[in-house]
Amino acid sequence: MTIYLHDIPLQDALNRFYSALEKYQLRGAGKQESLDLDENLVGRILSKPIWAKISSPHYQASAMDGFALRSEDIQAAMPTRPVLIRMQEQAVYVDTGDPIPDWSNCVIPIENTEPMDEKGEIESDNRNPYAIRIRNSLPPWANIRPMGEDIVATELVLPANRVLIPVDLGAIAACGQTHVDVVKKPFVSILPTGSELVKVGEKISRGDIIEYNSIVLAAQILSWGGEVNRFPITKDNFDELCEQVMKAANLSDLILINAGSSAGSEDFTSRVIEKLGEVYVHGVAVRPGHPVILGMIFNDQNKPTPVVGVPGYPVSAALTGEIFVKPLIQEWVGKNKQEPEIIEAELTRKITSPAGDDDFIRVVTAKVRDRILAAPLSRGAGVITSMVRSDGYAIIPRGIQGKEPGDKINVILNKDKSIINDTLLTIGSHDLTLDLLAEYLSLKGKRLVSANVGSLGGLISLNRGEAHFSGSHLLNPLDGTFNINYVNKYITNFKVVIIPWVFREQGLIVQKGNPKGIKQLEDISRSDITYVNRQRGAGTRILLDYYLEKADIKSDNIHGYEQEEFTHLNVAAAIKSNRADTGLGITAAARALELDFIPLYKERYDLIVPEDIYSTSGFAPIISAMQDPEFRSRVQSLAGYDVSCMGSKLIQ
Repeated sequence: MTIYLHDIPLQDALNRFYSALEKYQLRGAGKQESLDLDENLVGRILSKPIWAKISSPHYQASAMDGFALRSEDIQAAMPTRPVLIRMQEQAVYVDTGDPIPDWSNCVIPIENTEPMDEKGEIESDNRNPYAIRIRNSLPPWANIRPMGEDIVATELVLPANRVLIPVDLGAIAACGQTHVDVVKKPFVSILPTGSELVKVGEKISRGDIIEYNSIVLAAQILSWGGEVNRFPITKDNFDELCEQVMKAANLSDLILINAGSSAGSEDFTSRVIEKLGEVYVHGVAVRPGHPVILGMIFNDQNKPTPVVGVPGYPVSAALTGEIFVKPLIQEWVGKNKQEPEIIEAELTRKITSPAGDDDFIRVVTAKVRDRILAAPLSRGAGVITSMVRSDGYAIIPRGIQGKEPGDKINVILNKDKSIINDTLLTIGSHDLTLDLLAEYLSLKGKRLVSANVGSLGGLISLNRGEAHFSGSHLLNPLDGTFNINYVNKYITNFKVVIIPWVFREQGLIVQKGNPKGIKQLEDISRSDITYVNRQRGAGTRILLDYYLEKADIKSDNIHGYEQEEFTHLNVAAAIKSNRADTGLGITAAARALELDFIPLYKERYDLIVPEDIYSTSGFAPIISAMQDPEFRSRVQSLAGYDVSCMGSKLIQ
C-alpha cells in the first residue's frame, strides 16, 4: 500500500522520522574534527573543552611604560620631599608588557618621574637617565600584571558546546593551545529536479522555471551550521535521479531532493527512495508543504543517510527546511535547541484554514498605538515574496477552520522584535508610489509594510485601529469628489487627516499592440473580450462601476467581470499572461510590464491618517518625504502620475 496521501499530523511525522534516526544511531551531536587555530573558527561549536596549557601572562609583566623598582625604596617620597633613585642599582626602564626583574615589585609610570643627570639637574633623556626623582610612593605590585592574572595554567578556559566568538580565539591562543576540537559540520547534498528548471542567469522561455529553491535551502543549511553541495539540475528521469541520489548518499550526512514529491506522472522522489532505501512518511498535515517525504537511503557501503523529499513550491520548500531540517542540523552540530521569540498579536483580517492541517500563516507585524497587529500575507505556496516580507508566522492548529479580525494569535518571529516599533503599517488601496515611499523610509530607519485590501477595506481596518494610515481613491458619484464622504461614513472612532497624495491616470491596460482593437470603456462588453477586475471595495472597482452605470453597461455582459485581482500590477500580469485582454488600472502598471494603455480618467489618491498618529514622530518621515524634492521627482517620473497636490491636508 502506498504511503502517499496518507497525510499524518506533524508530530507523528517527526516521531516516525526520529525513530528511524535513533534506530540507525543518527541522533545527537555529530562527528568531531581537530582544526588549526585561526579566524575561520568563529561560529564553530567546541566538541571538547579548552584547558589552559600555560598561564596568561606567564610571567610578571609591566602594566605600563615606566621604571621597575622596589616599593620599599620610595615609601618616603612626597611632593615636597622627593626621593632620588639611581638607575640600574635601584631601577630599570620597562615598556608595557616587559618582564620585570625578580628583585622589583612595582612599576612607576614614566610620567610620574623626573629624569636627573649626574649633576642633579633635569635630564633630557627620560628613558635612560642617571637617576630619577620620585614625588609619590607606591604599594607593592602596583602597575604589574601578575603571572596568571588572566588565565592560570590547567584552568578551564572554554566549555564544550560553546559557539566560538572572535574573542574566544584570543583566549585559546593566550592559554597556549594551537588546535581546537570542534563538531564537524554535517554535509548536506541538495538535488534540484525537474525538466522545466533552468539555472539562474540562463535564458528562459515559456514554461521554464528559474531554479532557486536550492539556493534558499543551501543558505538555510549554512545559517544553521552545515555545509552544502548543490547538485546540478536533474531532469525528470527515474534512472538518472537514482544515480544522482546514490552519489549524494556516498558523500553526505543528509540528502534533500527538491520537487517531485507529489503524485504526478513525473514525480519520482518517493519511488527513488523506495528503491534505494525506506520511506517513512509521504504527506504531512501542514499547509503549505504537505507532500513532504521522509526516508532513508543506503549507500554503496550500506551506510544509512536520511533523506527529505522537499516540495517544489518555494514557500513549501523553505518551510520544510524550517520544520524538518533545521532541528536535525542543529542537533548534529551540537547547538542547544533555540526557541524562537514568540509575541501575541491581533489579526487585521479574517483567515480561513483547512480543518485537517496545521496552517502556517505568514504575517507582517506593527505596533499601532498600544496594540501589536499581524497582517496576513499572500497564502500561495509559490509566493516567495511572502517569505521575504514576513516577520514570522502563526500556526492555526488542525481542527480550527480560521480566525476572525481581532482574534489573538501567537506569531513566531523570524526577525528581531525591535523592528516592530519602527514599522508603519498601511492597509488599503495598492499604489506603486508606496514602494518608493518604503524605500525612502528605509533610509530614515523606518519600515513601511502594506496589506492590499482595497480602499473601502482599508477605511474599515483603519477605523478598527488596525493601521497607521490607509491609501484610498474612492469616487463619490454624486459630486465627483474623492474619499471625503466615504471617510465621513466609515471613520467614526476618531478624527482623521486626509492627505492628497497624487493624481494618477486610470485607463484600460491592453496587450502589446492592442490586438483586440480596444478603444473605449464600452468595448469591454464585447463578446470577444475577456476582462480582469479588481476586488470588491477597491477604488478602481468603484470607479469602473460608476462609469459602467453612466454608460448603461451591465456587468453581466462583461466576460471576466468576476475575475478579481488585488493590485494594479496583478491586473497587468493577468493581461501579460493572456488570462485577460484588458482591465482597468494605472498607467505605471501597464508600463512596468510593457503593455499598452488607453487613458480614460484622472483620479486622486489620498492617504487617510488618524489625527493623533499624524502628529507623532513616527509619521514625521512621511511628511518629510512629501516635502523632499528628490522624492517628489521620483514619484512624478512614474508614468501617469502628478504630484501637484502632494502634501496639502484636510482635517475631518
